[in-house]
Amino acid sequence: MSQLHALEPAFDALPYADCVQRQCLLMRSDDAEVQSDLLLVVADPFDAGLLAWADERIAKPKQLRVACRADIDAYLARHEDGQRAMDAMAKLAVGTGTEVQGEDISLRSISEDSSPVVRLVNSTLYDALKAGASDIHLETTPVGIAIKYRIDGVLAHQGAIAGSENAEQVISRIKVLAELDIAERRVPQDGRFKVAALARKIDIRVSIMPSIHGEDAVLRVLDKERLADEVNGLRLDALGFDGHSMCVLRALCQEPYGMLLVTGPTGSGKTTTLYAAINEINHGHEKIVTIEDPVEYQLGGVLQIPVNEKKGLTFARGLRSILRHDPDKIMVGEIRDGETAQIAVQAALTGHLVLTTVHANNVFDVLGRFTHMGVDPYSLVSALNGIVAQRLVRTNCPGCSVDDQPTADLIQTSGLGDTSDWTFKAGRGCASCRGTGFKGRKAIAELLLLDDELRELIVAREPVRRIKEKAYQKGTRLLRDVGLDLVRAGETTLQELNRVVR
Repeated sequence: MSQLHALEPAFDALPYADCVQRQCLLMRSDDAEVQSDLLLVVADPFDAGLLAWADERIAKPKQLRVACRADIDAYLARHEDGQRAMDAMAKLAVGTGTEVQGEDISLRSISEDSSPVVRLVNSTLYDALKAGASDIHLETTPVGIAIKYRIDGVLAHQGAIAGSENAEQVISRIKVLAELDIAERRVPQDGRFKVAALARKIDIRVSIMPSIHGEDAVLRVLDKERLADEVNGLRLDALGFDGHSMCVLRALCQEPYGMLLVTGPTGSGKTTTLYAAINEINHGHEKIVTIEDPVEYQLGGVLQIPVNEKKGLTFARGLRSILRHDPDKIMVGEIRDGETAQIAVQAALTGHLVLTTVHANNVFDVLGRFTHMGVDPYSLVSALNGIVAQRLVRTNCPGCSVDDQPTADLIQTSGLGDTSDWTFKAGRGCASCRGTGFKGRKAIAELLLLDDELRELIVAREPVRRIKEKAYQKGTRLLRDVGLDLVRAGETTLQELNRVVR
């Protein structure tokens, strides 16, 4: 499989659609010992019909190679999105002179009458939605534009379009859709637009950024209707937490008052965890109010307030108003400043359960963040019930996962000891996982429960080292230790864990 992915496809000599239909590949080889630079890769070398068809379609000399059908499918799946975009741009590469159209796009079908630029943008959006991408990156290069998708938190290169003029037209098309100034190329611009796909409306947020080669665009996909379907009924056990972490989280969510902090970098699933928690405690007998920026998921029976800083509705001002609205449970989307932190702590001290997030690397860094925001340590520890630091780790594809022993150097640099009883596995890559070897993600969590001893250490401003030692004695487990349990069980790879947390 690795040898196959090391070769470059020759889709110009044998189109991608024909490769999919006939389940074969035409590759280019730079091996000097090979008589021909074209290699025809098939699963069945005795298929006379396929070989005759290939001889008729491919005029240049070629050599025959054999690979597993699953490997061929995985290779084709990996190149599918980029090739769709390349096909849509084929006419533009030779120059059509067609002006960019300003009508709304529809992903139900790629119109044959549309301009090449419109077809490229439409097909890119369609492929990204099909792949489950959260972001689409259009990066301008000296020779054109590169297309990348962020899938399961990782950027994957999908294709490239040659020509700086083509790159400008693609970015201009994105600007037209987002109603941005196409003449302004020196300052960043932000906008949004909607597309129709799969019988629902999907929001696309656009960020345009000037670069040395032109302009780059990042399109964030917000499929609110699909997310609402997933979030409704979502529970903590569906997020992949281990049994101990899930039990502790549930206990923290059931507290009558106090504060639960969830921390982690952007994209670590903090908001999803809080929504799962709210779903579990939303029985209709208590008033639950949230303030968020923006409201990404919609929950029944919950008052959700979007932040609007242009109109003066900040987290702090909204939180003050929420306290006059007779709430029982409050969710604050993010604590960004000292004022919001002070009000959230006071709300937790006056009989409310406050669920909120803050950006920090681990559960101990949170304490420093609140100190720097001017929150009194005694008030903080009195209000705080627990802190959860979490990450999302990609899991091995169940369809192509096989035994895979890491190298001795990797085990040593990862700080592991005896791994003789570990079950190391890795995905080989298949059509189901689009050749990546990973399918889906699981949450891993580091939990800190505050008791009187820990509160006394924090109020006394003891060194973080002492606080950590006491927390470990009381059962707090590091994020990495929790992640290593997944590696030991063969659910993810050591390389993936090293990528997420060290």
